[in-house]
Amino acid sequence: MSENRVPSCARMRRDHHPYWYEKLAERWNQRFAEHFVYPNFDSLGVEPRFVGGNHMFVRGPHISAGDHFHCYSTRHDPISLAVDPFEGGAGHIAFGSYVILSPGVRMRSASSIRIGDNCMLAEQTFITDADWHDQYHRIYPGKSAPVVLENNVWIGDRVTICKGVTIGENSIIGAASVVTKSIPKNTVAAGNPARPVGELDPAHAITRRDALFVHGLPYTEFKDQFDRKRLAGNSLSSWLRALLFPTRKM
Repeated sequence: MSENRVPSCARMRRDHHPYWYEKLAERWNQRFAEHFVYPNFDSLGVEPRFVGGNHMFVRGPHISAGDHFHCYSTRHDPISLAVDPFEGGAGHIAFGSYVILSPGVRMRSASSIRIGDNCMLAEQTFITDADWHDQYHRIYPGKSAPVVLENNVWIGDRVTICKGVTIGENSIIGAASVVTKSIPKNTVAAGNPARPVGELDPAHAITRRDALFVHGLPYTEFKDQFDRKRLAGNSLSSWLRALLFPTRKM
């Protein structure tokens, strides 16, 4: 994700920055998150990762996450998590383990938003458990009802999920959909409003995100090997050349 930390002229066919820069940026991200991001959560599980934590906004009480919670924010697409417990309400946002949030994810809760294990939320997903302004009563939060994403749900780009919705286990929501009613498990849904357009075979094995953490190499070693291979041969001089004198061959 370090391509988000270098000038746009270096965002070419591949990363040109050297391996040592990747590790330095990771350490900086970790220290920044520990100091500025962690304290905004009621609880965090083991080894959370916040890439671009300076572009992540967490506001309000009752926000928690399980193990290996990964968030990727950018300057143009920050992540925003907000709880507004009006009039003694019980607003909260709770993430399970092995959840990933992509750039631009936004959540706002006046009631309850619960995200299960292994859920993947693509860029610019918006989840809200309230109307915030009714047609006639235009003082927030308006009507509110809990939102639940069960385990292993995959949400596509620019999806909006509205109050009172439950999305069943393993289900997939297509890009740019607006989900106003609950979706059963093992279902592919899309559209505005979102409707079922396909089914998943429950007998077919599904590879979940936790496979990165509970099988084979520990995630940190897997990531390190991946970075070494991806950035092999890069040097400070080649990086500076790509920054200052980009060509089509780079």
